[in-house]
Amino acid sequence: MLMKDKVGLVTGAGSGMGRAAALALAAEGATVVLAGRTEDKLAIVRDGIVGSGGKAEIKAMDASRSEDHEALVQFVESRFGRLDFAFNNAGGHADFKPIHHTSVEESEWVIDLNFKGVYYGVKYQIEAMLRAGGGAIVNNASIFGLRGIDGIAHYVAAKHAVVGLTKAVAKEYAARSIRINAVCPGATQTPNYMRSTGGDVHLLDDMIPMRRIGQPEEVAEAVLYLLSDKSAYVTGTTLSVDGGMTT
Repeated sequence: MLMKDKVGLVTGAGSGMGRAAALALAAEGATVVLAGRTEDKLAIVRDGIVGSGGKAEIKAMDASRSEDHEALVQFVESRFGRLDFAFNNAGGHADFKPIHHTSVEESEWVIDLNFKGVYYGVKYQIEAMLRAGGGAIVNNASIFGLRGIDGIAHYVAAKHAVVGLTKAVAKEYAARSIRINAVCPGATQTPNYMRSTGGDVHLLDDMIPMRRIGQPEEVAEAVLYLLSDKSAYVTGTTLSVDGGMTT
């Protein structure tokens, strides 16, 4: 029970990597607050956790809004008295297109969700963890926080910013018992991946040394490691979970 008696939150917990991480954390004894925009999806995940003997609650929020992150942390503290861990997972992008064909509205939505949605999460989570005496945060930075790809410049820029944020705040709070790391998943079979590829799970096989895309549960195992005491001497790192794509 790697997370026994710990309390934390997962954003974007209704599907994909967020859902898989929430299930893995709860299975290891954590109480998990599931956050996201769609309460119906969150409720399904919560019911699955509770049905298996775990502990979970839901909180609707828009990860692109700073006030929603503040309210989410306040909710966790009011219900459970502290915040021990957080997985800032919420993110996404629209269809691939050149930057000069990308509207300002789409650009702002992608940057707000993928960068500000992590930045403000980290800000309020750290405030709570300082009150609790420590904690651990994992940010979902994506493989495109480490490399470029054409067609989603706004997303790539936001994910690079997440990596920079992770490194900066990890140094700021390393001596105050708060660890901050990032996972950088490659192609992973999530709803967003299936939508953007037309559902072809083998589309990118030739680009990946392991010749297959990843599963959300494989990313969840990396998140679990970084949030648990198994990684007690790890902070400020980016852990690639990408089948070798960045080697």
